[in-house]
Amino acid sequence: MATQKDRAQLDAKAKEGQTVVPGGTGGKSLESQEHLAEGRSRGGQTRREQLGTEGYQEMGRKGGLSTGEQTGGERAAEEGVSIDESK
Repeated sequence: MATQKDRAQLDAKAKEGQTVVPGGTGGKSLESQEHLAEGRSRGGQTRREQLGTEGYQEMGRKGGLSTGEQTGGERAAEEGVSIDESK
């Protein structure tokens, strides 16, 4: 656990706009970044529980194919990559 002094330094960096907690992007303080990171982690775990591990992996495959112009599904169809939507 970080000491009071360490936390104060990290909070100052966060207030300058730096991300000091992995997953805390967008938080304006150390505490807000910690809360954002926790929520994002929990959201991913919940989604994995809902879809199951295989479905979650398929979702990642499809998302990895997406570009600025095309969705993952469009690009997969174009390139002949099979995505199993049943999982």
